[in-house]
Amino acid sequence: MRASLAALSLFRFTPNALRLTASAVLCMVLAACGFQLRGQATLPFDSMYVQAAPTSQLAIQLKRTVAAGSGVRIADKPDDAQVVLQIMNEVREKQILALSGGGRVREYQLRYRVSYRLTDNKSVNVYIPPSEIVLLRDFSFNDAEALAKQSEEALLYRDMQSDAVQQLVRRLQAVNLQVKS
Repeated sequence: MRASLAALSLFRFTPNALRLTASAVLCMVLAACGFQLRGQATLPFDSMYVQAAPTSQLAIQLKRTVAAGSGVRIADKPDDAQVVLQIMNEVREKQILALSGGGRVREYQLRYRVSYRLTDNKSVNVYIPPSEIVLLRDFSFNDAEALAKQSEEALLYRDMQSDAVQQLVRRLQAVNLQVKS
């Protein structure tokens, strides 16, 4: 009887050993399912000019993301670039979704729209025709917490802007620069 109790004590796990074992099992499961980090964006062109409003935060973030996450050079003039990305429109919209019984706003829907197109530096070949990215977020509103909700709204718009940049980079990765004859 004591021998079997001694054998069982060998298989007791301390909390740290249990965490380590659980972490190892989780890593093996993630590796087995094919999960991998995104890594660098491989864009099919060497240089790009971003044509947008000078104060566009989207354009600034896009330039930073492309320059840091790929080997693409951001040109200062369209003539120095292989392709030109035109940010034609960037709009933030706010729509009422729900009202309370007293007629006060309870919920809003935020929309962030970005219109763009990709051409060569002479605007002869259009690689991506005029397209639009639309992102939506819903958030509740309370008059008593107006300042906090204003900060939440700004945070949601920044989040949507980051999502739009990531979507745009993924769409640029899929571009085929071969001209159809």
